[in-house]
Amino acid sequence: MQFYNTLTKSKEVFIPREKGKVGMYTCGLTVYDYPHIGNLRAFIFPDTLRRVLLRAGYEVRHIKNITDVGHMTADDVAQGDNGEDKMAKKALAEHKTPEEIARFYEAHFYQDETAMHILPAHFFPRATAHIPQMINLIGELITSHHAYAVNGNVFFDVTSFDRYGVLSGNTLDKLKVGARLEEHPDKRHPWDFALWLKAPSEHLMRWTSPWSEGYPGWHIECSAMSQEYLGDSFDIHTGGEDNIFPHHEAEIAQSECVTGKPFVRYWLHARHILIDGAKMSKSKGNFYRLADIIEHGFSPMDLRICFLGAHYRSQMNFTWESLDQARKIKESFLKTDARRETALLAETGFSTLPWLTRLIEACEDDLNTPLALAIAQELVRETNSALDRGESLGPDVQTTFTTFFFLFGLEPEAKETLPDEIQRLAKDRQTARDNKDFAEADRLRDALLAAGYTVEDTANGPHVKKGK
Repeated sequence: MQFYNTLTKSKEVFIPREKGKVGMYTCGLTVYDYPHIGNLRAFIFPDTLRRVLLRAGYEVRHIKNITDVGHMTADDVAQGDNGEDKMAKKALAEHKTPEEIARFYEAHFYQDETAMHILPAHFFPRATAHIPQMINLIGELITSHHAYAVNGNVFFDVTSFDRYGVLSGNTLDKLKVGARLEEHPDKRHPWDFALWLKAPSEHLMRWTSPWSEGYPGWHIECSAMSQEYLGDSFDIHTGGEDNIFPHHEAEIAQSECVTGKPFVRYWLHARHILIDGAKMSKSKGNFYRLADIIEHGFSPMDLRICFLGAHYRSQMNFTWESLDQARKIKESFLKTDARRETALLAETGFSTLPWLTRLIEACEDDLNTPLALAIAQELVRETNSALDRGESLGPDVQTTFTTFFFLFGLEPEAKETLPDEIQRLAKDRQTARDNKDFAEADRLRDALLAAGYTVEDTANGPHVKKGK
């Protein structure tokens, strides 16, 4: 099993710190708005990673934080630390408290994750619930001369950490103060970043600290929460490519300066999503939520398969055509799975082990889901061909389908009990077909359609389901 490690810029064989166990941290959502499909793609990636690890027999402890304070619209390379807190800004705009904003959008985040079959993290720590841990870390950084307090603000001294830039390549000798960087008057170095900021009188979110009544910077939150739930060092940290710098670079600096230990072994990052070749933007009208996908007649599983069709380290271009193709692929998986469940089994029957082996190898090679999907499609075609030839299926087929459904986050179609009237219509239609009374069979098919049911004739008999 190997993954591309942003830290070393190469694929590496995965070796956990503790045999059989994996600690994994994912930067979660800033809960000031509804999750969009770019967020969902970013969270499908670590979910797939976790599924691959679980299938391989690892015990995975997964932490995904909730950022409900301190994430600033300008807290990035372009503009330094002088921006507005997104939570506070949204609260003012909607005339609600920051906590009301956070809990509302957090609930929608959980709903979307459930709909997308994303395995729930073991803990979803909220930043606001870990302010004491952040204050303790900041105090340790000041004591060890890696941070300094000025006028109620606290900044990390980037010159105190000689490995700064190890993840992103943005070492201090390469960084220059550009026109877009706004220097804070209290900073010693332009690239020093905020650990704690003194709250102005109108700021809604504030806590008492040794330095001022204020609020934490974004970066210190993840250092504090990962240490709380995974310890000083752990195996895997995931996030989007935009997290590499400055956020994850800052996490490494903060954490390693406090503990003196390597922070994370493997850093994995996903690329961004484009919509019809353009960046997603509300002003362009191409900003989609899961609710928009469903309104267009697609399911969360269609979207999940669409995401898996692009490698996580490739920039994905979402189109409605690609989503429609994903739906067709998903339907072929579900129909074949339903068909094989009613097939005859035999020890010497058709074996799917060669495809299962290749599919697992693809997933364990840096989560090559496009290749895994192609292998699964080939598997489905060959399984259907075997059934069309009247072959029985081998005992391994159940394991193969169960495994690839788990890796892709799919679930078999729910077995529903058809209403008595629908069962009668379907039975009468089959009788008409057996008697070669095709006009009557067509009439009964139309009656089923009018009642909201479709019927598909297969080698194993008619398959009736609700919907189109």
